[in-house]
Amino acid sequence: MVSEADRIMMISTHGYVSAEPEFGKPDTGGQVVFVLELSKCLARMGYHVDILTRQFEDQAAEEAVSERVNVLRFPCGGRDFIPKETLCEAIPEWVENVSRYLRTSGLHYGFINSHYWDAGIAGQALANVFGIPHFHTPHSIGAWKRDNMDGDAEELEAKYNFQHRIREEKVVYDECDLLIATTPAQREILSGTEYDVPTEKIHVIPPGYDDRRFFPVSRASRATVKQELDLEGPIIMAVGRMAKNKGYDLLLRAMPPVFQRINDARLLLAVGSSEPNEGELQQIEDLRNLARDLGIRDRVLFRDYIPDELLANYYRAADVFALSSRYEPFGMTAVEAMACGTPTVITTEGGLWEHVRWGVEAIYANPFDPEAFGHAIASVLQYPRVYAQLARFGSQKSRAKFTWTGVAHQMLAAVEFRTDGLCEFLHEDPVHEEIG
Repeated sequence: MVSEADRIMMISTHGYVSAEPEFGKPDTGGQVVFVLELSKCLARMGYHVDILTRQFEDQAAEEAVSERVNVLRFPCGGRDFIPKETLCEAIPEWVENVSRYLRTSGLHYGFINSHYWDAGIAGQALANVFGIPHFHTPHSIGAWKRDNMDGDAEELEAKYNFQHRIREEKVVYDECDLLIATTPAQREILSGTEYDVPTEKIHVIPPGYDDRRFFPVSRASRATVKQELDLEGPIIMAVGRMAKNKGYDLLLRAMPPVFQRINDARLLLAVGSSEPNEGELQQIEDLRNLARDLGIRDRVLFRDYIPDELLANYYRAADVFALSSRYEPFGMTAVEAMACGTPTVITTEGGLWEHVRWGVEAIYANPFDPEAFGHAIASVLQYPRVYAQLARFGSQKSRAKFTWTGVAHQMLAAVEFRTDGLCEFLHEDPVHEEIG
């Protein structure tokens, strides 16, 4: 029998949450990784974690992730996929179904950790009904995303539902017991005039990565991997889902200065999803056309969605990893690339750049200044000492600050600090097991 003190409820309602998630599917990416890896790490530390999500299509109601981690799915809003921007409308039905299950199953939890604003609404409702402490991780913040998106304001509002989102975020942030920001910049936004959250209610904990998968290898091994992936010459790589905020068009515009200075360099764009829809296919075609217009089409390699099991080797095959997002709450792909020993150039329009030392662990530049972003990339390829320094210290930075073990310990410490009532729960100290 698992006691309340040993059980944690994670909530991540949108996307395809599963033991083996199909990354690249709609709304299924870094946040799903965050929730799964944090849950598995907490389980290795002795806790039992239930990940509560939405049931749709033909998904099973329950799925085991590991010995102490389970995914529990509850329906709402019908059988079809619902985008995260509008899922909020079905959350009350989801909460009712979860409430009914908790009452009949007799499950009790030490605390709730919800992820993103749709799950925040659900988490706070369950916290209010059952008297469970609620800790919310926003991942992305509506006001920040609204202010950093290019395009027509009315079209963006219609697509992203910003007014409703920000209104709901404000309520969740006011009522939850603790907000877990991923960067100091997020803390500043949360405590600013639009949300006005007391700073003592905000704790900064960066996301983590799996150091058992992402780690550096020798130069000889990197060369072998590059050959196996049918790549040659200096490779600049960007990887991720197909979305305008990822700034792949800005990266293409940054390439002419690179190609002028590095004759045999190529850009590898591994973007999209495992089952791209018409909108994604059109965006990829737009990128192909832009590369053609810029006169660099023959030096840009478009690769399909990269399966998760190949991702680490793609990082290792690259000579520079580029994160060029218009807006990026954090940037886990860049941390994974750094962990693999790949020099990384990252956007200043996100959270990761504040965690690194420029020119030592990574280089950051503004992607809205394509020439400057391009020169930053070229400098890594031109100067072996710069390359070697970024490869070495970037990997060290990732291991020192961004592993899941560290994230889990920081989270439990924040919970203990914020809620006196949980001190006994946290001090019972189940058997801890270090990763790797």
